[in-house]
Amino acid sequence: MNIPRIPAMSAAAVAVLFFMIGPRLSAASGTAGDTIVLSAPGGLSRAEVRRRTRALTALGRDMFSDPSLSASGKLACASCHAPDHALGPANALSVQFGGADMRQPGLRAVPSLKYVQIVPQFSEHFYDSEDDSDESVDNGPTGGLTWDGRADRGADQARIPLLSPFEMGNESAGNVVDRALRAGYGERLRTIYGADILGDRKALFDGILEAFEVYEQDEATFYPYSSKYDAYLAGKATLSPAEAHGLELFNDPGKGNCAECHISQRGNDGTPPQFTDYGLIALGVPRNLDIPANRDPAYFDLGLCGPLRTDFRGRTDYCGLFRTPSLRNVATRQTFFHNGAFHSLKKAVEFYARRDTNPEQWYPRRADGTVDKFDDLPAAYQANINTDPPFDRHAGDRPALDDKEIDDIVAFLQTLNDGYVAEQGTARLP
Repeated sequence: MNIPRIPAMSAAAVAVLFFMIGPRLSAASGTAGDTIVLSAPGGLSRAEVRRRTRALTALGRDMFSDPSLSASGKLACASCHAPDHALGPANALSVQFGGADMRQPGLRAVPSLKYVQIVPQFSEHFYDSEDDSDESVDNGPTGGLTWDGRADRGADQARIPLLSPFEMGNESAGNVVDRALRAGYGERLRTIYGADILGDRKALFDGILEAFEVYEQDEATFYPYSSKYDAYLAGKATLSPAEAHGLELFNDPGKGNCAECHISQRGNDGTPPQFTDYGLIALGVPRNLDIPANRDPAYFDLGLCGPLRTDFRGRTDYCGLFRTPSLRNVATRQTFFHNGAFHSLKKAVEFYARRDTNPEQWYPRRADGTVDKFDDLPAAYQANINTDPPFDRHAGDRPALDDKEIDDIVAFLQTLNDGYVAEQGTARLP
């Protein structure tokens, strides 16, 4: 996919683009002291953009780690998106707990916030524009920043956990503003947007969301492209035999076929691979009874067609579809897939290889002894489940990958961890 990529662009440069083409908060013209406001009807100067971006990045960073913005006073963004765990969960829970009493379970596994800086806005119809592709092919639902693609901007994404009853638990935007002011962020918001913002609670909330959005464009934190595989592509590292074989299997349409969705090649403009095509896909992952909501047999998480996303509830052809995540830093995770059904990377790869050849390994049996395949998706929607290789096999067939090949793919996936140190040949946790 020829998605615009900005891996080498600084946060300040990103903000230049954002503030030139994105919506601006209203603020008084002119400057007062260190206040950073719109200085002219045409917008901010380059120097003002840099100052404003630095201030917003610092503010967003501080709020990201501040539990006082939650109803419980105990949950920060960093509680679930731990900086030392590739901005994903630090534990192996299928879902995290939050809410005002910190006892409310989530509905989906928490994804990493790394490498989402160029996820395209959600579209029902996405046309691949790579040089060697057929641009007339509609790739279907693609993009968005959540499992179901319902948020297009970082500010929209940040709003979700702040107001979720099972995450940070604020009952309203006003609650968030009150907590931010009590935490002392009012003066910093005034400095960035001007004194008038303190009298405009909507603008204050929008400013808080914008600070999160700008912080999440900080390249050193969110998209450093510092893995062994990046070094390998730059000619600065050599893959081990197992890693190189794993890459070959990963790309081979007749074996792993992973690269069909998790693109491993550089873009046509030479930019690093994102290891996702951003598409929404149904994989038929088994039901996870560790999620409390799933103990109700009538409840199903249908992804794009609900329950958290509501605008496609009538689209039965979208039921069961979830966005393909990047595989960068996947080896640092302890939960996999949208429902956290697996807790080891090897098991996740095994599922791809043996979902259809050995369904009894993944799904429960009915009372009559038959395997209840695809038990987390009602039968009416199971036609949506992907059957591209390696999912084109049948029970009793030889799996596309044997145990050694699975191990080699896992070895390759470990090269996607950020923090590779060429001198030592290792990757530390990002």
